[in-house]
Amino acid sequence: MALNIERKVSSDETVISVAGDVDLYTSPELRKAVLEAVPGAAGRVAVDLSGVNYIDSSGIATLVEGLRSAHKHDKAFVLVTPSPPVMQVLELSKLDNVFEVRTTS
Repeated sequence: MALNIERKVSSDETVISVAGDVDLYTSPELRKAVLEAVPGAAGRVAVDLSGVNYIDSSGIATLVEGLRSAHKHDKAFVLVTPSPPVMQVLELSKLDNVFEVRTTS
């Protein structure tokens, strides 16, 4: 399944909405979107994962890289409404305690 990424910018946050499968082939698209958004974000960077059907280790690595970039730029980095498959991977990898995870934006 193709990956769909949309970016919405407001005065206090940048929301990156992701839909589809995040895997070895599509994670570079997400990486590019996240790393381009972080430096110029006015406030927090929120990644909406409610539309993600599947995520593998490359997708998780992309999110970790986004978190590191956000910390480097003194920005908050939040995962918003992760779908059940994404939440399962975050919990199995114990990253649900590393990321700020919100069920609503």
